[in-house]
Formats: sequence, structure tokens, C-alpha cells
Amino acid sequence: MKIFFDLLPLLLFFGAYTWAGGHKELAAEWMTHYLGFLVSGGVVAAKEAPMLLSTVVMVVCGVVQIAVLKILRHKVDMMLWGTLIVGTVLGGVSMWLHSAIFFQWKPTVLYWLMSAGFLVAEIIMKRRVLHKMMGGQIDAPDAVWIKLGWAWVGFFAFMGVLNLFVVYNYTEEQWVTFKVWGASGLMLLFMLAQGLYLSRHMPPLPDEAAKAK
Repeated sequence: MKIFFDLLPLLLFFGAYTWAGGHKELAAEWMTHYLGFLVSGGVVAAKEAPMLLSTVVMVVCGVVQIAVLKILRHKVDMMLWGTLIVGTVLGGVSMWLHSAIFFQWKPTVLYWLMSAGFLVAEIIMKRRVLHKMMGGQIDAPDAVWIKLGWAWVGFFAFMGVLNLFVVYNYTEEQWVTFKVWGASGLMLLFMLAQGLYLSRHMPPLPDEAAKAK
């Protein structure tokens, strides 16, 4: 359930972009009528409507998610706050200037912020954030957590660069596909690799421990 909740903004972004891509004139007319005050000149062109509409949908979804969590008195993750703030700022600039490039920088900004965050918390301050994120259930030497911390720092730094490479070398439609499916797939592969690496340091099950004795 949490996975679906976390992926919901991305799925709605892709759905809105796909729909608007097939109904550009209608999407442009709707946005001009209802959201024209958000763009310079007050008119949204058909060619820019898919990206601008999907940007609005993603930001609104983030606001609703945080509102629901607040109403239910659940903790709002810093990642969710960061995504909403960066997305709103860069999305707003993209809307006003009729340019998708600012919103396309959003993943890179978030990736690099996370890379810097892990560098400070995990490597410099040695807060063992990853250990806490996993509930403290995996008993591993400090050297293991340091290596894993550097892996997260490097992965997010790489993802930030990769996003810009796609932005400046491929079409907008190809970037959307990469953002939704490519980046998510790479994250999944990275998480699986992390799980395999840490599996060697997981405590044995009670039956296995008894047999070892």
C-alpha cells in the first residue's frame, strides 16, 4: 500500500501526460481557461500543454498526499516534503516561462540533494541513517554501512547526471518515459543489489542458529 502511495504522483504524472499528448488542443484550451493566470501571457500552447498539465497534476497530488497524512496524524517523510517543494518551485517557473526544462531539472535537484544528504549524515556525521531506515534489524560492521553509504551517495549523484543526459539528448516524450519507467527500474535494481549485499550480514534464523550449534 505504501509503495502505491509513494508512486501515485508519478503514475498520475504519466497518465496526465499521456492523455494530454493525445488531446493537445483540448488540454491547452482547458489550461488556458482555468490556469491561464499561472503562465506568462495567459495562454497555453498546444505543444506545451502535456508537460504543463502533468506538472500541475503531480504537484496537486503531492499537496493532497501531505494533507491526507496530516489529517490522519501520520508522519510526513522529508522526501515527500522535498519533492513537493522542489516540484512546486521548478514547476511554477516552467509554467510561467512556458518551458519544461526547469521541471525536467527537478529529478536532478532531488537526486543531488539526497546524495549530499547521505554524504553528510552517513559518511561525515556517521549517523547510520541506513541502519535506522532498516529498523536496526541487520547487524553489520561499521565498514559495511560506510560502503553502503558511499554506494547511495554515488548512485544518487549518477542518477542526477543521467537525468540531465536524457533531458538534453532526447525528446520530451522520451524523457517522460525514462522518468517514469527507466529511473524507477534503476532504483529497483539498486535496491535489489543492496539487499543481496546486506543478506550476508543478516542474523541467522532461530532454526539455522540452533543447527549451527
